Amino acid sequence: MAETWDEAQLTAGGFERVIVELEWYDGPRVGLVDIDGKPHYFDGYGQYSGDEADEYRVWPASPDAVELEREQWAIYVDWNKRQSAGAAYLSQGGINARYDELDALLAQYRQAPDDARRLVGELRYTGAGHQVEGTGFWFRWRPGG
Repeated sequence: MAETWDEAQLTAGGFERVIVELEWYDGPRVGLVDIDGKPHYFDGYGQYSGDEADEYRVWPASPDAVELEREQWAIYVDWNKRQSAGAAYLSQGGINARYDELDALLAQYRQAPDDARRLVGELRYTGAGHQVEGTGFWFRWRPGG
């Protein structure tokens, strides 16, 4: 993912920003993204095709889930900035009680339903990194297999 893209070009090309990143492997694998302007969960369900577009399960996210995801993401972005500056250490849970509470509350929403759509996601990166408004990753979607 060495090449970076301009947000205006991405928007004009039909790409939409990844709002929340929950799992990452050479790009976001699970998270929350706008699809046609509406928040959806996406899950790459373990597959990864390198620089090729991958298939994801996607399903709508409720307004309540989006609000909670954004709250948890803001906690993560703050921690990530402090960690990058050397003020926080990598750990598995227990660092922020509210973050852990949100993890438990969000678990029910993060499970792909049986009727989740399968879409192929083409990924681009702006170089922006993690910000409260979202990540530097953007997807453009098309029907999958």
